Amino acid sequence: MTAAAARDAFRPNWAARGGFVALALYSAYAATQLDITWARLLVGFGEAGRFLARMVPPNFERWELLLEGMLESLQIAVLSTVLGILVSLPLGLLAARNLTPLWVNAPVRGLVAVCRSLHYVIVAILFVKAIGFGALAGIAALTIASMGFVAKLFAEAVEEISMKQVEAIRATGAGPGAVLLYGVLPQVASRFVGFSLYQLDSNLRNSTLVGIVGAGGIGGTLFAAFKRFDYDFVCAILLTIIALIFVAELVSGRIRAALR
Repeated sequence: MTAAAARDAFRPNWAARGGFVALALYSAYAATQLDITWARLLVGFGEAGRFLARMVPPNFERWELLLEGMLESLQIAVLSTVLGILVSLPLGLLAARNLTPLWVNAPVRGLVAVCRSLHYVIVAILFVKAIGFGALAGIAALTIASMGFVAKLFAEAVEEISMKQVEAIRATGAGPGAVLLYGVLPQVASRFVGFSLYQLDSNLRNSTLVGIVGAGGIGGTLFAAFKRFDYDFVCAILLTIIALIFVAELVSGRIRAALR
């Protein structure tokens, strides 16, 4: 390699370097505007240590209240996932650009985008104001969130299928239903199951948060324990939530392995 070729191969990218410098300068500026200082961090670490000390040991004496909240969160997660998947399946098919014309997939994709545009906690607040406190508001909020996530991924999976199999089914004179059943769904079934299991895991976590705004589940119990400064019971609730998520992850992993 000549000296000129070596210089060309390792020519510095001044645009990228300038971008990194600008990012570093803006990060420093943003930190000063948000009053992020070492003094505040040191005070915060000390307060965090005292807070964690008050959480140990965890208090499981009110296990009945804990179990009731966890069961409600589990029910919210399962129902919202099932409803979201049932709605996402037709939405994903209608949003796929290789199956439907523009005048069909464009508004459907817009609807899916609207479902994804707001955080599920904000949606839960809206439903709490609309239909009142309780699990129904949480189910409605997480159903909307599930629709936005699963329908988008399912539509993208359908757009990546091989159209040769679809055309072969159409060549036999099959109708739209048979084309979907034998030409489209077999190619995306495993991915759709994976999306659904991931959404169930996500809804298990999210169902603990929507309760904080009054949408049912263990989140309400957790928020009430924080307000009472009952930190040992808070620790028990957090450990139970972590255990539930671990169990759900193990079960979903087994299901994915069985479907491969």
